[in-house]
Amino acid sequence: MEGTDPVNKKLAAALSGGAVIVVALTGCSSSSSGGGGSDSNDKLDAWAKQVCDAVQPQAGKIAAANTAIQKETSDNSTPADVQKTDAQAFQDMSDAYKAIAAAVNSAGAPNVDNGQKKQQDAVKELNGIAASYASLKTQVDKLDTKDQAKFADGLKGIATQLDKLSTTGNDALKNLEAGDVGQAMAKQESCKSASSSSSSSSSSSSSSSATAG
Repeated sequence: MEGTDPVNKKLAAALSGGAVIVVALTGCSSSSSGGGGSDSNDKLDAWAKQVCDAVQPQAGKIAAANTAIQKETSDNSTPADVQKTDAQAFQDMSDAYKAIAAAVNSAGAPNVDNGQKKQQDAVKELNGIAASYASLKTQVDKLDTKDQAKFADGLKGIATQLDKLSTTGNDALKNLEAGDVGQAMAKQESCKSASSSSSSSSSSSSSSSATAG
């Protein structure tokens, strides 16, 4: 019978994909292709600063939620402990993505071709991700912590959904931060620090998954 320990390690590994979505939004993962910037991009730089400044604390919140789930992977963690930690982490992630969506929405359309459509698509996508994490939180809350086998099975199902969530659903974000927008965001100090906190969380969880067996 598989206990909660290896299952929660799978959960931690699946979660690292969530950090990738934030890195995509920071623009630092962009290959920075596209036309050279000019003074006409002052508006775009101002837009990027507004978004990056809002993303930074949320990226930290998502990284902390990742770390909390990874820490709750020891053999002596009870199902009740795991449930409490995971539910809180999913709630925090849902709130963070909702806040990022609100920030991108209030920043308005970036000063690029099809800026409004790109912005609206990204907001819709971010709100969708927030709803997905809220749904996972509800599912974790309903798991039976008194039956370890059932609890482990329930966690396994949640890990599968997390995997799906981390490998799909950030196309609109990539589209938003392509080209000039990505270059403008990559220049912002707040985006650089948001990216580093997310990527360090991502790399630490992938190393823990490597030892999960």
